[in-house]
Amino acid sequence: MCGAELSALPEGVQRVAKALQDKGHPHSPLMLDDAARTAQQAADALGIHVGQIAKSIIFRRKADDAAVLVITSGDRRVDEKKVDAIVGKTGRADAEFVKSKTGFSIGGVSPIAHAQAPVTLIDRELFRFEEIWAAAGHPHGVFKLKPQDLERLTGAPVADVVQAS
Repeated sequence: MCGAELSALPEGVQRVAKALQDKGHPHSPLMLDDAARTAQQAADALGIHVGQIAKSIIFRRKADDAAVLVITSGDRRVDEKKVDAIVGKTGRADAEFVKSKTGFSIGGVSPIAHAQAPVTLIDRELFRFEEIWAAAGHPHGVFKLKPQDLERLTGAPVADVVQAS
């Protein structure tokens, strides 16, 4: 992407595109015609299995008010007790907290390019797939990657953080 293409994108998508570009990621964000605020909407728009959507779920760590980002497979539910065992007691994060800590609105939270670096965990269930897709900073924005790319892009550990299926 060149500078002119980037400036036509929403601000959050511009941040994600720049972060991907800076880290040498081969895929730029795509803008979908319809919003993909849920994993199912994104999967339907892309014609893929819902599990291939890397959902970014934000929690609020109670000890220090830090944002905790759990990147999980779209067909799985986060087990908060497992997350708490790794990072300390967490609670729900409201839309205002998510926006202030990440710079993104709920429904478009990217796993990268946050306003403040979150504590991040990657769901091991994502590694069932060769190719996954993540939000790119806007409800219409997504980008393609491999699960291994998440480790490289975020520096986060892979963990068992979901409920048993």
